[in-house]
Amino acid sequence: MTKSPSSLLIKLSKLISNFFNPLNSLIIYFIIYSAKNSTLRESALQFLPILAFTIIPISGFIFWKVKKKDYTDLDVSNRQQRKSLYFFIAGCILVYLAFIYLRYQEIDWVLFFLFILLVTMQVSNYFIKSSMHTALNIFVAALLFAIEPILGGIWLGISVLVGISRIILKRHTLAEVLSGSLIAGVISFIYLYTHIQISN
Repeated sequence: MTKSPSSLLIKLSKLISNFFNPLNSLIIYFIIYSAKNSTLRESALQFLPILAFTIIPISGFIFWKVKKKDYTDLDVSNRQQRKSLYFFIAGCILVYLAFIYLRYQEIDWVLFFLFILLVTMQVSNYFIKSSMHTALNIFVAALLFAIEPILGGIWLGISVLVGISRIILKRHTLAEVLSGSLIAGVISFIYLYTHIQISN
């Protein structure tokens, strides 16, 4: 018995949405960045603080909240539930930024702009549940564009697919995906402008 086109579309949308969730996309960016700019040892040393201060605590927090039934799902699709998640993620990133500044006397501009993006998403959440999946993937596209424009272009295409998948899965409306895209587009433009100024 063949599956209906709609069930195949939903399965494909779930695959895209789950694989390109914000944490996975950021990890993929860090792997690509490290492969192009650092040795394996340097990459590990750079990635460990990110892992310790952001990825592990955020993943653990979401799983814990889902287990307690405070969050309905791992995507934290509920707009009210999402408020506490934004605050927690912002706190983790601030701790990481403080550690990097105190340890190395430098600013991690990628995580700084990620913090700005999340704060903006938090503010927008009071008015519309902007798509975090779409926004974070557009931001990753900008990060990759700064390394290699072709990679950035490919990831922008992936971001469009992610946005469409969120609509198909009924996790977001078109307006919410467009809102996330607009916010990420503005922050990404400012990041790229800053990146160019710092690099010159």
